Amino acid sequence: MNSTAPRESRSGLDPWRVADLPEPPRPRGLQWLRTVGPGIIALGASIGSGEFLLGPAAFVQHGFSLLWVVAVAIVFQTIFNTEVVRYTLATGEPVFSGFMRTRPSSTLWAWVYTALYFLQVGWPAWAGTAAAAIFFLFVQQLAGAADAGMIYAIGVATLLVVVVILSLGRRIEHTLEILNWVIVTTTLATFLVLALAFVPGRVWMSAVAGIGGFDLSNARFDFFPAGADLVLLGALVAYSGSGGVTNLVLSNWARDRGYGMGERAGYIPAAGGPKVHLAHTGFTFAESRESMDRWRGWWRVVAMDQWGVFFVGAILGMVLPALLYVTFLPRGTDIQGLAISAALANAVTARAGAAVGLVIAFLGAWILFKTQLDNLEGMVRAITDILWTGSRNVRAWRGGDVRKVYYTVLATLVAWGIVALGLAQPIVLLKIGANVAGAVFVIAAPHLLYVNTCLLPEHVRPPMWRRVALVGMTVFYGFFVALSVGSLW
Repeated sequence: MNSTAPRESRSGLDPWRVADLPEPPRPRGLQWLRTVGPGIIALGASIGSGEFLLGPAAFVQHGFSLLWVVAVAIVFQTIFNTEVVRYTLATGEPVFSGFMRTRPSSTLWAWVYTALYFLQVGWPAWAGTAAAAIFFLFVQQLAGAADAGMIYAIGVATLLVVVVILSLGRRIEHTLEILNWVIVTTTLATFLVLALAFVPGRVWMSAVAGIGGFDLSNARFDFFPAGADLVLLGALVAYSGSGGVTNLVLSNWARDRGYGMGERAGYIPAAGGPKVHLAHTGFTFAESRESMDRWRGWWRVVAMDQWGVFFVGAILGMVLPALLYVTFLPRGTDIQGLAISAALANAVTARAGAAVGLVIAFLGAWILFKTQLDNLEGMVRAITDILWTGSRNVRAWRGGDVRKVYYTVLATLVAWGIVALGLAQPIVLLKIGANVAGAVFVIAAPHLLYVNTCLLPEHVRPPMWRRVALVGMTVFYGFFVALSVGSLW
């Protein structure tokens, strides 16, 4: 490759084009609800994995002292998210395109991140866990081994409903945004009301102490409880917040939302929407007083989207369900079976009545279905954008209509999901995917650091403290990945 070529094109992709940075929105008050968006999608996906399944499984077994890893992980992930979106603000490209702009070649990195995406969320674990919650909702009993066939059938139906939803509307990202606003607000509000009604004060105090790693029941710091399931712990750390590739695809949603230079790039429309020109290469803008004022305006939007929505919501989403699980299930209970998603509903039914149990079962089914929707859509979107960026033949296929690529990838992954649902229990699939998410951070955090400090123009590069945070994140997740892998040998 020609060493005199622009740095961003030395892996084989086309160079950026120069354009003006679009004017940012400057919302006030309730106008923010129409401005934030990508963060609410990532938050909606996170509530159904770490917050509703892995967190409760860990806290019921080992107590609230593990909340310290949750707090640290969510801080790191929020910083990571803002850096992912930084790249999109500056270029209008998804961060996967940025990774593909690094040596040795765009093709290598396309395969690496596609493989990581598949290994993490290519397993339809949320469809299976949603199926168990739906089963309880209608049968009002926990699913057992004899009900595996029914759980499988409900899981397949869940995947097919996802396809229908992703075909509606004009802009797929907007559909996800609306659904996630509904699920996040109703879910957190309901869990808060239930926690205020049923959780005693000592459990609330245990949760507050647990954020600092203090086990209130034993009156001591207990950062790593004896006999802890290290694979479960690694999964919890990875899925506190969003986790791995779900954080990365945040940039794809930001591009489609029109953040920064994303406004000039286009978006992926739904099947019923219009044909839209989607740029395969991004843009850059020259430094000036006006452009940097606009840049700070966009950065203000990103800060609210991530710290005001994602960070706050991820903390509440982890703590509120856990308070209920710990209140209604005795410490040491192992809920990692076929009916994990209905364990809380079953316990609440026995102590608080069928009506409350059914409310929780409905929430569980809805949360997990929505998580499957977000994760499947994110994977389809990421692979579509990788193909669109890296292949001239793909861009020319079917008249250059990106919808054809998107829905072909979707059909392929749904067909695989129908097979994968029968391979193992959903919680096993979820733990596999979550531990891969930790490995994704170990690879992607330093890669993102390189992209944002070496490829982006100097006037939009991150300050030193953010660079240090990405290094710290790599070490943090590397430690837990090593623990998890070591426990398997």
